[in-house]
Amino acid sequence: MQLTRRVAVFCFLALLAGCGGVAPTNSNDGVDPDSDILRAYGGDEGTTIGAALRKNRKQEQIVSVNKYIWAASIEVLDFLPIQYVDPFTGVIITGYGTPQGGGTSYRATVLIDDPALDARSLNVALQNRNGRPASASAVRAVEDAILTRARQLRIKDDKY
Repeated sequence: MQLTRRVAVFCFLALLAGCGGVAPTNSNDGVDPDSDILRAYGGDEGTTIGAALRKNRKQEQIVSVNKYIWAASIEVLDFLPIQYVDPFTGVIITGYGTPQGGGTSYRATVLIDDPALDARSLNVALQNRNGRPASASAVRAVEDAILTRARQLRIKDDKY
């Protein structure tokens, strides 16, 4: 019993000693105050997430997404329930759904990573209910449908 009490007291004192210090530490040690990141987000004054998101960002920090491919992806995959959408990074994640006239249920993940209206800007991944990837022809058909609709939307806007 006394051994248990001594061990408990020793552990408590070790924890208590770990909390103290000889001198206060400087939170800016090893941080370059001229750093681009610190300047961009308000220096070492501290900031909130909302304030950091509202700050003007440099052009390199903004990811551009082609609006026609984005809109076409939403339209073409409208039979799938949308689970996650992030227009700033170009990601669309859907739940499972069955296309009209089809018998297999799919879910899709779409990544639009370039502002150009080009096939290289669009990445589509389809998965069936078994967790297996869909056939390459099914993925190609969805990509073609999205790109065709995106071109139609661009022509409708009269922007060549």
